[in-house]
Amino acid sequence: MTPSGTNLRYLMADTIITTKHREWAKYVIGKAELDKRVAEYNKRFDDMGVERDTHTITMPPVPDKADEQKPLIEVEEISGKGSQGFGYKGFVLTVNDPTKLRLGVPAKRGRGERVRDMAERTGAIAAVNGGGFADPNWNGNGFQPIGVVISQGKVFYNDLGKKSSTNIVGIDKDGKMIAGRYTMQEMLDMNIQEAVTFQPRIIVNGKGLIKNAGDGWGIAPRTAMGQREDGAILFVIIDGRDATHSVGVNLFDVQNILLERGAVIAANLDGGSSTILVKDNVIMNKPSTKSGEGRYLPTAWLVFEHPEQAEIKNIWEGLRPQDIDASTW
Repeated sequence: MTPSGTNLRYLMADTIITTKHREWAKYVIGKAELDKRVAEYNKRFDDMGVERDTHTITMPPVPDKADEQKPLIEVEEISGKGSQGFGYKGFVLTVNDPTKLRLGVPAKRGRGERVRDMAERTGAIAAVNGGGFADPNWNGNGFQPIGVVISQGKVFYNDLGKKSSTNIVGIDKDGKMIAGRYTMQEMLDMNIQEAVTFQPRIIVNGKGLIKNAGDGWGIAPRTAMGQREDGAILFVIIDGRDATHSVGVNLFDVQNILLERGAVIAANLDGGSSTILVKDNVIMNKPSTKSGEGRYLPTAWLVFEHPEQAEIKNIWEGLRPQDIDASTW
């Protein structure tokens, strides 16, 4: 019950909360404190999406010679120790032209799709997991997203109901990243091209919103998305839950990785066992699933040389959220 012991207990609890065994955190801090902590994080994450982003992007001119052009994607392998002393390994995927991104969705109704399968099926050269999904008993089929899904400028899925707004992570038609809390009308007015619901936003207007490691929401595998002023999109993919490879990081660490690489806006994406990076149909990281293939998911960020040729259909067309059973395989 010393201050250092209390900090350790809360770190353990926050780490457990990010897993499919969230309820186990009650054995560390008690059920009432668990519920209180989750509610506090949700409130804080909501508040972090309120400030309006004012960043602009200036895409560099296309060089005359092909050999002077930057590659569409660059993959940087990273490793180190997080702010709480645990080792991590992962990758930073840089997409130098944000207009080459599309949001992929499953091919068949009734279940999600593994990211590598989605990339191979659509011809994407790289792919990263996207937004969250309904996960009854932490064993969901990956087919029912949470919030909204927008692909190619069209609303594929919307379960906001009476909620007036949601935290989104996406890009507009010009390739500018949009992250924060917005209403559906605001999204339409901003010409959102691709988007999913997730939180928290961790960088806005060039400043980090997570002030210290204690607010970093535990240690886990992480995926996040950011953008530099030159328009390049940065995906951070960090492995976790493996003491011999990579324990993971908190959101404060992810924020710092992105700030160091020039991100002026950034937001968290679904992490944990969903975290995955695929390049040329090869899984680059080590997903924390038994199969090593990642989970079945409703959305993934896909990179195409020619996105206009990608065939991505609205698999939820005609389905209401209440018509979907997220627990049935």
